[in-house]
Amino acid sequence: MKTTPFTDVHIALGAKMHEFAGFNMPIEYTGIMDEHMTVVDGVGVFDVSHMGEFWVKGPQALAFLQGITSNDVAALTPGKIQYSCFPNDKGGIVDDLLVYCYAPEKYLLVPNAGNLQKDWDWCVSHNPMGAELENSSDRIAQLAIQGPKATEVLQRLTPVDLSQLPYYTFTVGEFAGCPNVIISNTGYTGAGGFELYFDNADAMKIWEAIFEAGKPEGIKPVGLGARDTLRLEAGFCLYGNDLDDTTSPIEAGLGWITKFVEGKEFTNRAELERQKKEGVSRKLCAFEMIDKGIPRHGYDIVDGNGHAIGVVTSGTMSPFLKKGIGMGYVAPELTKVGTEFFIQVRNRNLKAQVIKTPFRAKK
Repeated sequence: MKTTPFTDVHIALGAKMHEFAGFNMPIEYTGIMDEHMTVVDGVGVFDVSHMGEFWVKGPQALAFLQGITSNDVAALTPGKIQYSCFPNDKGGIVDDLLVYCYAPEKYLLVPNAGNLQKDWDWCVSHNPMGAELENSSDRIAQLAIQGPKATEVLQRLTPVDLSQLPYYTFTVGEFAGCPNVIISNTGYTGAGGFELYFDNADAMKIWEAIFEAGKPEGIKPVGLGARDTLRLEAGFCLYGNDLDDTTSPIEAGLGWITKFVEGKEFTNRAELERQKKEGVSRKLCAFEMIDKGIPRHGYDIVDGNGHAIGVVTSGTMSPFLKKGIGMGYVAPELTKVGTEFFIQVRNRNLKAQVIKTPFRAKK
């Protein structure tokens, strides 16, 4: 298994470790519930160094990105970030990713850890214009500091005015005495906070500084277990669950990152444009359990007669709401808020209701 610069620290802290995307990663430390609520109420730190980082540079950088991603990269200006995806040529998604705009001829792509080789191969094979591509995934470490107290903690460690970094923007500056740290107002928790990218050599210095600075706020390390429950409460999709090679961005409710602007000819545009115009046979929806029970990935969604009408793609017991929540694909007419159906849990059909995300905002 691969390791991150923080693997030994996770083990020393007693984390439950497990393979994830080829890496030896911490799943939990003190328990998913405790770690989840630490992020919701305070501040927690995730090691996300397993994520990928691809540089795209040169005169053909924009043309390459316009052709391979669904969103309109031309709308970005330096310091802005965009959520996007790589559509495949069969109507599905190769991966979802973030696009960072450094300059008109310099971009950083951040794809998912589990798709690194697939994404890199896709980029290399879809680069007829000759953009400069560089895979720096093994040389860059990343921490996500998330929660309502994250800004207060991090501001003690950088001269960068974090209040001047709106959501989905970034800058490069000094952090904990280390130069050239990417400071990004992004995250995967719905709880606010920042993501930091830096050289592997600076990893432990930055880790120790953050935990020292966050002592008054009760800062804690958080594992991938709580990362998943947090992202689901926020209503964020997870590749491999809610998105994959067979789900289109239109089906997944990602029409907002699929831009059919003039002059942008991207992979499978014609089919996705047709889907947006004519509709699709299934759509992703969010639901909460009315009956007591926990929906899980792969469980059937059924109607009142027990006939399968869809499948759960993500599901858990919400630590915040104290009830089962999930997402799944059903016919478009069943995605209206308030629609009721059933989740088949251990041969029992338990009632659920479609709701609007994010889940956490409901309380």
